[in-house]
Amino acid sequence: MKSSIINSIKSLPPLPKTVIDMQRVCNDPNSSIHDLVKTVETDPMIVANLLKAANSPLYSFRREINNVSQAVSLFGMSMTRSIGLGNSVRKLLNVDMEPYGISSDRFAEISSLQAALMHSWYLKIDRAKADKLFLASFLQETGKIIIASDVIQEDLATNFKADITSAIDIASVERSYIQETTATVTAEIFNHWNFDREFVEMIQFSDSPKEAPEELQEFAMALHIVKTIVPINDPFGEHGIAYGLKKAEEAGYDIAKLQAAIDAILDKIRVV
Repeated sequence: MKSSIINSIKSLPPLPKTVIDMQRVCNDPNSSIHDLVKTVETDPMIVANLLKAANSPLYSFRREINNVSQAVSLFGMSMTRSIGLGNSVRKLLNVDMEPYGISSDRFAEISSLQAALMHSWYLKIDRAKADKLFLASFLQETGKIIIASDVIQEDLATNFKADITSAIDIASVERSYIQETTATVTAEIFNHWNFDREFVEMIQFSDSPKEAPEELQEFAMALHIVKTIVPINDPFGEHGIAYGLKKAEEAGYDIAKLQAAIDAILDKIRVV
């Protein structure tokens, strides 16, 4: 891995205490939703982001959500952790996504779209896997923040942005500039923060799912399919949807379930 990328990752600050406490609560089989509510309530920024997500059309709750207890109860512990962690990570890394041609807010929206699509799709397949994949899909583009920073420092942002805008394969553009892709950089970030091997490796191999350890190939493939359908330069574009459905069919998925999830998300974002 490029030395400047390695140095950027090594210099990352630790995760905020609230995020670490959320991880601890969610990993403790004896913890309850009430324990997670108490933890979330200590961080006003996480509260604000959680309530914003709860009232987003992406999740279509039937009433306005105006307190943490309601939001955590509706999302569940795993999704609450994912939303809190994702927004905290982006704030911590000081997002500048100009080399990718989008704003930091749009970057956050696309991450949320990937996670929402994954959750809608995998709930039709396996609830336990859906919870794992929601967190990974919400965070799998994190490495783009480090890549963008590196491209800016190398004064390559203009050319990089032009190539990304027209790219069908974003990973190949990244590789041509920094010899790595978002998947490998993201994996190294969360390895630095001591996330478990399963989480790190499902992201690490999301550009090459067949190379993943056998027990993680399904997870890596699901992540790969979702970011194919919701790429950062053309989320839910016609080509991405067609290509993602083709990859899903080749991987043995029932594509009717994926198509239904795509349609459900598109219906929700069209009313925004």
